[in-house]
Amino acid sequence: MKHTRFNANHRKLGARMIEFAGWDMPVEYKGIIDEHLAVRHAAGLFDVSHMGEIYVTGRDALAFVQHLTPNDAGRLAPLHVQYTALMTPKGTFVDDMLVYCLGYEHYLLVVNAANTDKDYAWIAGQKGGFDVCIENASDRYSQLALQGRKAETLLQPLTDIALAGMKSFTAAYGKVLGKSAFVSRTGYTGEDGFEIYTLDPDPGPIWDAIIEAGKPVGLLPIGLGARDTLRLEAKLPLYGNDIDETTTVLEADLKWIVKFKKGDFLGRDVLVKQNEEGIRRKIVGFELLDRGIARPHYPVFIGGSKVSEVRSGTFSPLLRKNIGLVYLPIDKTEIGTEFDIGIRDKMAKAKVVPTPFYKRDY
Repeated sequence: MKHTRFNANHRKLGARMIEFAGWDMPVEYKGIIDEHLAVRHAAGLFDVSHMGEIYVTGRDALAFVQHLTPNDAGRLAPLHVQYTALMTPKGTFVDDMLVYCLGYEHYLLVVNAANTDKDYAWIAGQKGGFDVCIENASDRYSQLALQGRKAETLLQPLTDIALAGMKSFTAAYGKVLGKSAFVSRTGYTGEDGFEIYTLDPDPGPIWDAIIEAGKPVGLLPIGLGARDTLRLEAKLPLYGNDIDETTTVLEADLKWIVKFKKGDFLGRDVLVKQNEEGIRRKIVGFELLDRGIARPHYPVFIGGSKVSEVRSGTFSPLLRKNIGLVYLPIDKTEIGTEFDIGIRDKMAKAKVVPTPFYKRDY
């Protein structure tokens, strides 16, 4: 297994470690519910160094990124960030990712850990006649995510970057604890926060400094378990569960990242047709009316017939409800629609509810 440069920090804090996408990663420290609520009420610190970082540089860098993605990277000024998809010709997902404009001939694509090698191979295979250089720089990066309403207050004393003036989905170069870093106001929790990228070979002191600074306000280190429950409450999709190469961007309720007017991109023709004819299914949020937790792949029934499977499902530590995501036929996606989920040997009633399940109020 690969180890992030914070591996010793996790073990020092007594983290329960598991294998995830080939990495030795913390799944929890004090417990998923406590960690989840710490992020919602104060702040949490995540090691996300397992994520992939791919550079696209050269004269045709923007044109190439536009070819790969449905969102309009042409709108990005330097040091601005965009959520988007890495597309197949079928209008489905190779992955979802963040695109950072580091310069008009220099883009950074941040992709999911489990997909890094696959994504890099896909991107390289699309190069064709584009005048670009593609580099998988993932092993050189360490990345932390500091998330929660206390994030800015905790990070500001440790960095020379003026955080108060940094807007969401922008980034800046500077130093964190005296180490060169690249900081963006982004995250995967539904909270305000920052992601800290560094190429420093010894980033461990940054982790320790944030943990120490956060103790008085209730910051906790956060493992993969709470990362999943946090992102689900905020209805942030997880590749392999909620989106994959069988789900189109429109079916995934992500039409807002599709900019048809920007010109051609992989899968555009399929999405144009689907947009004109209407989608036949869509992902929706649900909560269980009966007892039980609906886990991924549990069967979903309407009128006694199986129509789908649960994509994501968990107990919401904040809402104290059992929630999840599922694709349903488009005529069954109205708020309040009820359906059944097979949980072990019983049927549990569920209903479609508005999403996101949680939205921050600050």
